Amino acid sequence: MASPLACMGRDGYARCQVLLLLLALAVVVLLPPSSAVHGSGRSGGYEDISAIFMFGDSIVDPGNNNHRLTEAKANFPPYGQDFPGRVATGRFSNGLVPGDLLASKLGVKELLPPYLADDLQPNDLLTGVAFASGGSGYDPLTSTFSTARSSAEQLELFHDYKEKVAAIVGEEKMTRVISKAIFFTIMGANDIVNNYFAVPLRRHEYDLPSYIDFLVSSAINFTMTLNNMGAKKIGVVGVPPLGCCPSQIILGGSPSRECEPLRNQASVLFNSKISKEIDRLNAEWNGYGSKFVYIDIYYNLLDLIQNPVFYGFKEVKEGCCGSTVLSAAVFIAYHNACPNALDYIFWDGFHPTEKAYNIVVDKLIQQNRKYLL
Repeated sequence: MASPLACMGRDGYARCQVLLLLLALAVVVLLPPSSAVHGSGRSGGYEDISAIFMFGDSIVDPGNNNHRLTEAKANFPPYGQDFPGRVATGRFSNGLVPGDLLASKLGVKELLPPYLADDLQPNDLLTGVAFASGGSGYDPLTSTFSTARSSAEQLELFHDYKEKVAAIVGEEKMTRVISKAIFFTIMGANDIVNNYFAVPLRRHEYDLPSYIDFLVSSAINFTMTLNNMGAKKIGVVGVPPLGCCPSQIILGGSPSRECEPLRNQASVLFNSKISKEIDRLNAEWNGYGSKFVYIDIYYNLLDLIQNPVFYGFKEVKEGCCGSTVLSAAVFIAYHNACPNALDYIFWDGFHPTEKAYNIVVDKLIQQNRKYLL
């Protein structure tokens, strides 16, 4: 045990922080496996899932951008107004985001924390974290524009995670946690909306089908790199109906405020091509212990948009915090939100509300239950 003198000064304080982390992790290791690896409240036949890991963009970023110099952050009101404790954690919604909901509904833990959180606890590491960064994409140019962490940098964070956990609990246990975990990746929306359509650089290089081919190839390379790093079960989530986001409806200029068709066409094309590539991967890797799953978010969210009353929504085309491209992230810091977010599918110009996410995640789990076990 470090003496009080060892904790004096900046270097001493850092040493003590490391010692405390090691001690806490040692306690976790000594706990029974059900306590050390699994979250509380296991149910629904998901006992074999050790952890949840999330890669992606602002849809699943729970706060990794909080200390980053970028416009793509959400650690201020009105974000988080319906989060436990009404805290703006960096999640781009009024409350929980899909990573939290998946972790909770699959019985792992209640919240999926950001890997770069200041207060990350040992058990958080063992049961999964999110590496996602708001503004990121499969195209490296996308994260350059938004100063987000690129998909490659998110993989570097995962490499760092593996080394950190292996140094504390051992290589064997680290490998076991990863092999029994479910990995999710959800990117592509920023590539299509903020890169291809908003900035002319990629449009000078590619027509839309060619750019989608480039994105799909990048997504598959990302997925296979993740697999080579030890991930066995990988859910590749498609892109939502981007033309139906309030900001894209406005950009489309339709007098009747209908979904913008070209962005939806790009979404469908990306999803169609990536799902075929995932089928190909499964055929090639069948028998090697790896499982790749395409997860549709497009039609599940579109169902809410086309049938809002059935799901208890009143507003489809407006965001609770506004509907333009400037009605999100730092641009709405400390602005007022609508009186009742439960009426809205969209929280801001881009991101759904917790209620919408909750319904969609229930659908995703139901549709992919046999692949997640």
